[in-house]
Amino acid sequence: MTQTPIPAPGRLDVALDGSVARIRIVNPARYNAMSLAMWEGLARAVWEAGAREGVRAIVLEGDGDRAFVSGADISEFGSQRKDPAQIARYDAAVAGAMQALGACPLPVIAAVRGICMGGGMALALACDLRYCTRGSRFRMPAGRLGLGYSMEGLKRMRDILGTARTADLFMTARTVDGAEAARIGLVQEVCADEEFTALVAQRVGEVAGNAPLTLRAAKMALRHLAADPSAPAAQEVDDAVRACFFSRDYQEGQLAFREKRPPVFTGN
Repeated sequence: MTQTPIPAPGRLDVALDGSVARIRIVNPARYNAMSLAMWEGLARAVWEAGAREGVRAIVLEGDGDRAFVSGADISEFGSQRKDPAQIARYDAAVAGAMQALGACPLPVIAAVRGICMGGGMALALACDLRYCTRGSRFRMPAGRLGLGYSMEGLKRMRDILGTARTADLFMTARTVDGAEAARIGLVQEVCADEEFTALVAQRVGEVAGNAPLTLRAAKMALRHLAADPSAPAAQEVDDAVRACFFSRDYQEGQLAFREKRPPVFTGN
């Protein structure tokens, strides 16, 4: 009797591309669905990339063109989410990954191709910048699965999209294409599939070439204004802003402006 092959377990691939850390979500047999181990590993990967010397930005992407992340790996729910202790561990792993993306001192950029649904949509929303192809498909299908959705996840969606659009996407569980995602503010930009690699490379290069201390202070301020539970206090934000003016990068920025050349920032 022929046996159906069991899909290989998913994994995270982390690679350095100059000053950019790329975290690729790899589970092609399940459209890059996230297993428990992957949720737990993502938090570690983000923290490690954020602490690595010389890294200026993080790009989160799915393997291949079919999907960014299709959500949590539902095939695990029967074994990994069947009792209160397991549900608590799973929820903590998901929350930890989201918190790592939001609290990372570096800009985090989601490069979305193909399917982006459920937990994948939540991951994209936890990033600072989001770009997608016209062929991308976004959906929040919790209402079709009967599972509960955290208040923090809904708050993040509401902060970005507003209450009316959040209610629409969550309560209808309808699918949104890349063009509509850009129109409603779910992503910052959308482009044709064949132009996507170049667009992302350009935007990532722009981010990585800017003053790290300035971007860090801005991200801290945005987290504080969003009332993130783990956000820095107002005084910490003020201190980070003040530090920019005493940095060598501030001097370099002024000098480069006078000399009409691109600045070369060091993060000091």
